[in-house]
Amino acid sequence: MTSPDSARTGANIVERGFQRYDGPRASLWRSIWSVTWQSMRSTLGLGRPARHKIFPVIAVVIAYLPAVVFVGISVLVGDILDPNEVADYASYYGFITAAILLFAGLVAPEVLVGDRRNGMLAMYLSTPLHRGTYLAAKALAVSLTLALVTLGPPILVLVGYTLDNVGPDGFGNWMLVLGRIIVSGVAVSAALTAVSMAASSITDRRAFASIGVVLLALASPAVASALVDGAELSPNWRLIDVFTMPFELVFRIFGEPGNFPEVSTINVVAVNVAWALGGLAVVAWKYSRLVIAR
Repeated sequence: MTSPDSARTGANIVERGFQRYDGPRASLWRSIWSVTWQSMRSTLGLGRPARHKIFPVIAVVIAYLPAVVFVGISVLVGDILDPNEVADYASYYGFITAAILLFAGLVAPEVLVGDRRNGMLAMYLSTPLHRGTYLAAKALAVSLTLALVTLGPPILVLVGYTLDNVGPDGFGNWMLVLGRIIVSGVAVSAALTAVSMAASSITDRRAFASIGVVLLALASPAVASALVDGAELSPNWRLIDVFTMPFELVFRIFGEPGNFPEVSTINVVAVNVAWALGGLAVVAWKYSRLVIAR
């Protein structure tokens, strides 16, 4: 038998019914940034058990260690050896390709695949976010995370050289070098972000997506070299090298001929834009056809 107090409490609950939320509402951009930040935290293992931090920490150490070494050489033997002869800004990426590849194969699968497998994608799309703004938030998260290894280390080298009085001469030249570093980091991040997100949109398994990114990065240089050096085809066949072309673009940004001077700069720029737009097109197409149960 129901007591009077219980009946009265139940009546109060029924009488309240469902009410609209009247509290403060954040803007759409705030929602996008919230998803971006949480995706970055998850990728870097912040707030997660220690095992989720192992690969991000390894990648960051690999990326920043050469910068520390080069700055140390500048401090210790700067009067004997020009530090720019050890590693200039454009060629620095050659020392950290392993870190960049590790991040490219790790970040996008963690950011995209997990949401489809654990049902978070449906929850995100029940908010003001739609598929386009959701993907924009995820692309921003991947790009900013990759910037830790594509943008941070060269800036550290620039700052270290500057503090040791061996950096660019004058404020104008210093800003020019900084601008080139920023454009280079964005260029590398954009191409690899699009390609890794495309691979992550095709499969629902993180491991398969990561392996796909790594295999593409390792196989495309070998195929390009075989076609040009082995089959003696046009040097433009090197443009199919999805992993090397972003770094080749870095040399052109710094006004250097790069490793493949026989390939024109306009073609290097065009293929990087094509890889970026093509990868994003694959992601948009896959998500437009994705059936999401809410």
